[in-house]
Amino acid sequence: MDANVWLWILAGFLALIFLGTGILKLTRTRDEIVEQGLAWAEDYPESTLRWLGWAEVLGAVGVVLPPSVGLGIVVPVTAVALGLLMVGALVVHVRRRELLPDALRTLALIAMCAVLAGYRFGPEAF
Repeated sequence: MDANVWLWILAGFLALIFLGTGILKLTRTRDEIVEQGLAWAEDYPESTLRWLGWAEVLGAVGVVLPPSVGLGIVVPVTAVALGLLMVGALVVHVRRRELLPDALRTLALIAMCAVLAGYRFGPEAF
């Protein structure tokens, strides 16, 4: 399989994950988010959850839409930004001792963002 194809698959996968979690944070109250299994949300005000939701939705759009309008450089920049957002999430999960599966899942997202950014900045740039 061509590297460009699997990078598009990876970008689509990341977009779906971040779009889903972002919409959840934008459309639910903090209590509903906690009930959905995101216990860490109880430590933050709803305004912070909304901000995180918007960051995730914009990130989801940023890893798939820009190449179609000639702004391919936005993809790796967005992947780095999402990766940094996930580093912050990792810190939260480790502090709360939410190691399995939360911190492990977050590490996987960081790795996927790093792979996408690395390839799109490098050998598979648009």
